[in-house]
Amino acid sequence: MRALPNPLMFSILCLTVLLAGCNSDPGTATDSNSNGHSAPSASTGDANQQALTQRPFDNRDDFQDARRGLIAQDPELLVSLPDGNDIWNMPAYNFIDEDGENAPASVNPSLWRQAALNNIHGLFEVTPGIYQIRGYDLANMTIIEGDTGWILVDPLTARETASKAFQFAREHLGDKPVRAILFTHSHIDHFGGVQGILEHLTEDEKANLRVIAPEGFSEEATSENIIAGPAMTRRATYMYGKRLARDERGHVGTGLGKEPAFGTFGFAPPTELIGKTGTELIIDGVPLEFQIVSGSEAPAEFTFYLPKQKAFCGAELVSRNMHNLYTLRGAKVRDARIWSGFIDEAKTRFEEAEVYFGSHHWPLWGQDNIQDFLAKQRDTYKYIHDQTVRLINQGATPREIAENLQLPPALNTDFHNQGYYGTVSHNAKAVYQHYIGWFTGNPAQLNPLPESESATRYVRMMGGADTILETARQDFEAAADMKASAGRDTYRWLAELLNHLVFAEPDNNEAKQLLAGVYDQLGYQAESAPWRDFYLTGAYELRHGAPQDGINPAVMRDVLLNTPVSLFFDSMAVRLKADDAEGKTMTIKINFTDLQESHLLTLQNSVLHHRPIGEDTPADATLKVTRPLFVDLLIGNAGLKALLFSDDIGFEGSRLDLIRFFGMLDKPEGRFNIITP
Repeated sequence: MRALPNPLMFSILCLTVLLAGCNSDPGTATDSNSNGHSAPSASTGDANQQALTQRPFDNRDDFQDARRGLIAQDPELLVSLPDGNDIWNMPAYNFIDEDGENAPASVNPSLWRQAALNNIHGLFEVTPGIYQIRGYDLANMTIIEGDTGWILVDPLTARETASKAFQFAREHLGDKPVRAILFTHSHIDHFGGVQGILEHLTEDEKANLRVIAPEGFSEEATSENIIAGPAMTRRATYMYGKRLARDERGHVGTGLGKEPAFGTFGFAPPTELIGKTGTELIIDGVPLEFQIVSGSEAPAEFTFYLPKQKAFCGAELVSRNMHNLYTLRGAKVRDARIWSGFIDEAKTRFEEAEVYFGSHHWPLWGQDNIQDFLAKQRDTYKYIHDQTVRLINQGATPREIAENLQLPPALNTDFHNQGYYGTVSHNAKAVYQHYIGWFTGNPAQLNPLPESESATRYVRMMGGADTILETARQDFEAAADMKASAGRDTYRWLAELLNHLVFAEPDNNEAKQLLAGVYDQLGYQAESAPWRDFYLTGAYELRHGAPQDGINPAVMRDVLLNTPVSLFFDSMAVRLKADDAEGKTMTIKINFTDLQESHLLTLQNSVLHHRPIGEDTPADATLKVTRPLFVDLLIGNAGLKALLFSDDIGFEGSRLDLIRFFGMLDKPEGRFNIITP
């Protein structure tokens, strides 16, 4: 995952205010639900029915595998914060039938099937000596039995869900000491819950605990989202449907799992790093062989093999869906060629594996089944890569490639490599971006007008808002009765057309409500859970507005306490308000008294630089502070003005310069508009 936060640095956003009179607005059906989402049209229903002919829905092997080895299940699985707010609520998904066969017209039946599979939760025996907790968070936690205790793999996203899962495992497997924790990769849904494990360990266990991670883990785990965190966080509310109801017209799952747990995120520094494929360790009597796959799904990642059990842990190198080469919340593009190569290496290196389990979804058994699974996962990414590059070299644009590229029949039958999370469409665009960048070569795209200005000109040239609305309304009504593909293409066109009108006239409520109705239909038809959540969140915010609550960086305090302080200064540099800094020069020295580190911040030419220095380097002002107190200052737990006159920090030089300097830093709240200007 991701690449959660990470996509996941944001607070729970639960707004229930309704837009007055929305049922009478154009584009909103009279039977809209409480959040305003309209009923699926006839053409949407037809499109979703057609999906039933594209896959072998009568194959129930996945449901058997997902339920295999169940030891215990909590049917009322709830995890709450001390204030009573739920951060995990599995019963909220009980509207999905357990066999995934009764998809409503408002959900693509292939996505509904995946959502039903991801509803199957509890404690499972994968094979003797290996157990998994599934459905307590976006990811899985694996428990490997050693000679004297447990080896835990990927302790979930949040302290609260990890604690609940760990206690549930102890209840049914016994109270055994934890000898090691493995972080397979650097995304927060695989390490952020570690404090929920540590809080249950004895001091002796903690003192002797081995924490094993891939090389580069700490740097990657703590730096994700530091630079562009507020933007990623805001977009993640779309990708994971945070503001949507859990119902048949709202969020049904992420494809990768149900949803991220938005609790308290933690960190534990590794005691051992794995940097080379073929590295072998014996952990509490259990031999493991590691494969480094950094640069595939995560920038720091390993898989591993358990030769005694003939079990392969694929981490997130492979999963039961097509993954993202580009994640819609915003992230660096991943290299499909390298990713495919790592899967091929795993297929060969661990060819004797008789059990596969991963960081998401359910396991797979049987050597032939695993080899076939790995081959098709490998070839899915390689096909998208190779065919996209072929079309690039023929001059095709990203939109042309995304429209025409389809998986061949050999790769388009199995469910495990379908676009529940990534899609062929946006993954092909990611390959284009990786090699060619944003520019298609068409000079019209070199210097276009900003969206609002070009939208205003489009609207004027098309005869004004009233003319556009009348035509769009007619097309919208006609699309409902079209054949599935024609209806879908009409909705796609109306989304583009009405987006121009909304950006030209953001207060035009009639346009917003009609566009919301269009987004409803596109969301209902999407096989990809992130696409569905983006469309439906767009519809929600057109009706209800952007969120009032922003990000809550305090939930990341423990992670920030383990973040290299140089990253704090990188973050400060991208928050500098250039207009406020114009014409100003200043040097600020930060002495971290607990780290014996000093850094010089230099402001010049409306640019902020930083570098490590000796403690005696002169500066206009000096702040002497501990890292925990500096983190509290950054996340808003402590105020600068109050601190400057307290005994908790030391300073030299001008207090006024310090106040002026920190006053030049932007304070992004992560609640900006997306579907309106």
